[in-house]
Amino acid sequence: MRPRHPFLPNAWLFSDERTAAGVTELAALLPPGSGIVLRHDSLAPGARWRLLRRLMHTARVRGLTVLLAGPPATARRWGADGVHLRQRDAKQAGQAHRLGLSLTMPVHDGHEARRARRAGANAVFISPLHPTRSHPGAPALGRAAWLRLARLSGAQPIALGGMTAARARALNRASGIRPGWAAIDAWSDKREEKATKRRRQAASIFGSGGVENGGVP
Repeated sequence: MRPRHPFLPNAWLFSDERTAAGVTELAALLPPGSGIVLRHDSLAPGARWRLLRRLMHTARVRGLTVLLAGPPATARRWGADGVHLRQRDAKQAGQAHRLGLSLTMPVHDGHEARRARRAGANAVFISPLHPTRSHPGAPALGRAAWLRLARLSGAQPIALGGMTAARARALNRASGIRPGWAAIDAWSDKREEKATKRRRQAASIFGSGGVENGGVP
């Protein structure tokens, strides 16, 4: 494996416009030192820049790393920590390196793994390891195929697709290569779990003679 880039985290949030929660809201749930890949490609450039700036503010407070999906020049100009290049844009990898940006790429098969290796990607998001809600019906790689792509890519491997913290720990134990993990739905689920817990706590307070019944707040 290529040595890990010193600024690349282990846990990641992939932004997704289909989620009910905003990416800045989900960013506040990430453990310090995590990473975010901002996509939101359908936004107009001005709106996307403003979203990135809000996200970067949260990132600075919480010690997060933010990569922008898109051209390296835009990522550098907008102040992102690095760039996430789609496979079709692999020819821009040289520019990313010259600009000193952390570089990640997606990998779904052997062809893409070899392309990411030639591009000198610091890390690759290999997916889908498990069935995922973001791509319903898409066949999952499974652990053996995922590990083969991880070795083939020559970069820090990050598992994406149906991932949770528990699944990441299981993959770590089974592989021995300390892979990272990324998710969309797991962070949204965590947000819902926290919201449900807060509602239950509030109901318990009010139901046991709390503020509503004259108790001490």
